[in-house]
Amino acid sequence: MGRLADGREIIYFDDVPGLDRSVPDPRSLPRPEPRSEVRYDPVLDDWVVIAAHRQIRTHLPTREECPLCPSRGGGTGEIPAADYHVVAFENRFPSLGGPAGGRCEVVCFTSDHHARFGALPAARLDTVMRAWTDRTRALSALPGVEYVFIFENQGAGIGATLQHPHGQIYAYPFVPATLARALESAERFRRREGGCLFCSMVAAEERAAVRVVAETERMIAFVPEAARWPFEVHVYPRRHVPDLEALDERERVELMMLYAEVLDRFDRLFDPRPPYVAHVVQAPVRRSREQAHLSLRVFTSQRAEDKLKFLAASESAAGAFINDVLPEDAARRLRDLGGTGARPRV
Repeated sequence: MGRLADGREIIYFDDVPGLDRSVPDPRSLPRPEPRSEVRYDPVLDDWVVIAAHRQIRTHLPTREECPLCPSRGGGTGEIPAADYHVVAFENRFPSLGGPAGGRCEVVCFTSDHHARFGALPAARLDTVMRAWTDRTRALSALPGVEYVFIFENQGAGIGATLQHPHGQIYAYPFVPATLARALESAERFRRREGGCLFCSMVAAEERAAVRVVAETERMIAFVPEAARWPFEVHVYPRRHVPDLEALDERERVELMMLYAEVLDRFDRLFDPRPPYVAHVVQAPVRRSREQAHLSLRVFTSQRAEDKLKFLAASESAAGAFINDVLPEDAARRLRDLGGTGARPRV
C-alpha cells in the first residue's frame, strides 16, 4: 500500500508476487476535502447522497489524457507506476466521504486502455477477485460503513466518464433501499416457507431452463423471469454464501470465469459494443447477513442495435419498469452467442 501526492491510499494487486510498485507520485495536489452529504427522504424511507463537488470531475478525456493509464513517458495520471496488473485507490472526486461518511475507491482491471473485462485471462480474473475481496474486507472494517458495493459502468451510453477498463467500490454509511427491500422479502420468505428466497429462485430457474444462459458445476447464469432491463443476467453460486469472502477457491474460479463469459456475450450483442452496468450483490456489513445470497449481475440499457431504453415516466416517476424485450428471448439470444468456458443450457 502506498500514498498518492494528496494523501489518498493506493494498493497494487499483481498476478505474480515480487513486483516493485514503490513509485512516488510526482504531482503536486491539494488534499481532498469531500463535501458530500447524506440526506434522508422520509416519504420513501430512503437516503440520497448530495455530491455537488463532483461536477468538476474528469469527463471523457482523450486516450492521451486518460488518468487511469500507467505513468509512462512522463505521464502524470492517478497511477504512478509505469505498469500494473490491478490497482485500487481512493477516488479523487468521491461521492462519499467527509460529512457524508463512507468511502469511494476506483479499481483498475488492467493497464491496457483498450482491454475488455470479458477477455481478461484467468490469472487476471483471479487477481481482480482478490482485490474485490480484500477491499470488501478492509472497507467493511471502517467505522460507520454499512454496505460495500462493487460495480462497473462501461460505456458512455450508460454514464461512464472514463473509458479505461475499471470499476468502483462505494462503502455506504447506509444499506441502499433496493438491497434493504430484497432482504426484507427474503426474511418474509424465510418465515413463511423456510429456507432462502434466492436459493429457491435459482432452483426454479434451473428447472425452467428456458432463461438459463450458461452454467458451471458450482455457478449458474440466467435472465430473471421479471427482468427489468432489455438484457439482464444474474450469476449465482448454487451454494448459499453471503459474500465474496465466503467462497471457496474453486467457487471463486468458476464465478469469475462465468461472469467474464457473460460480459463477453454482452460485448457481442451489438456492434458497436453496448454499454452495461455490472455489480456485486453481497451481504450488508452488520444486518441480515443470513438472508443475503451473493450474486453478480449485469444489464444493458440497449434494447436494439440502434435503440437505448430510457428511464422515462413509468420508470423514473412511478418506479414501474417496462421491459421491451421478452426475458426468454434475451436468454436465447445470449445463449446463441456461445462462450468459451461455461456450459450453455440447451
